[in-house]
Amino acid sequence: MGQAFCCVQVGQSTVAIKESFGKFDDVLQPGCHCLPWIFGKRVAGRLSLRMKQLDVKCETKTKDNVFVNVVASIQYRALPDKASDAFYKLSNTKSQIQAYVFDVIRASVPKLILDDTFEQKNEIAKAVEEELEKAMSAYGFEIVQTLIVDIEPDEHVKRAMNEINAAARLRLAAHEKAEAEKIVQIKKAEGEAEAKYLSGVGIARQRQAIVDGLRDSVLGFSVNVPGTTPKDVLDMVLITQYFDTMKEIGAQSKSSSVFIPHGPGAVRDIAQQVRDGLLQASTHGNAI
Repeated sequence: MGQAFCCVQVGQSTVAIKESFGKFDDVLQPGCHCLPWIFGKRVAGRLSLRMKQLDVKCETKTKDNVFVNVVASIQYRALPDKASDAFYKLSNTKSQIQAYVFDVIRASVPKLILDDTFEQKNEIAKAVEEELEKAMSAYGFEIVQTLIVDIEPDEHVKRAMNEINAAARLRLAAHEKAEAEKIVQIKKAEGEAEAKYLSGVGIARQRQAIVDGLRDSVLGFSVNVPGTTPKDVLDMVLITQYFDTMKEIGAQSKSSSVFIPHGPGAVRDIAQQVRDGLLQASTHGNAI
C-alpha cells in the first residue's frame, strides 16, 4: 500500500537499500521515505543492523591424533556506513563466516595436543576473531565477539581420560594411605622400644633395691645375733623370700601348678640358685 503511494517505511535497527532503475542509489535510514516508483525508484532490500550469532561446529584432529568437535560461537553485525557492501557483496553471509572459522580452527588445533587444546581455547578464539575481522570488514561486517564454547573429544577418548584421572587419584590415595600406615608403625615401634627401655630400667632398679635391702638385713642381723655369719643370715632371708614368692603364686586364681624339688638337700640348692640370681642382678644394676 505504501509503495502505491510512493511511501516506504524503514523500521528501527534496519536500513533499506534504494535503487534507481536497478542501480544502487542510497541507503535509507529508519523512518518514512518517498520513493516515486514512476521514476524508477524502489527498495531493493532491507538489511538488519542488529547483532547476530552463528554457531559453527567443526571437526578436526589434534596433534596427538585425537578427533574433536570444536563449537565456535560468532557474534557479528552489519556496519551502517558499509551497508551497501554488506548487501551486495555477499550472497550468503553465514556460509562465508563458517568457511573462515573452519579454516582457522583446522589450522590451529592440529598444532596442539588434546590437553593444550582445552587450556588454549581462548587463543584459538582470538585467532578466529582476528582472521574473521580482517576478512569480513571488506564485506561490511563487524565481528563483535568470537567464543569457543565447547570442545568435544570422542566418547571413547573421554572415557579413557576419566579412567586415567581416576587411576591417578587412586594411586595418590594408596600412597597417602601407605604413608599413614608407615607413620603408625614407626610410632608404634618407637613406643614399644621406649616401653621396653623403661621396663628394663624399672626391673634393674627393683633388683638393685632388693640387693640393698638384703645387704642391710644381713648386716643388721649379724650385729644383733652374735655367732651368726652373713652367709647364714643370707640363706635364711633368701629361703624366706622364696617361700613368700611361692605363696603369692599359689594365691593367684589363674596361676598354674608349680612343681619344685622338696627335701633337706633341696633347700640348700634353692638358696644357692636364688643367691646366684641376686648376685647377677646386683652386678647388672651396678653396671647400669
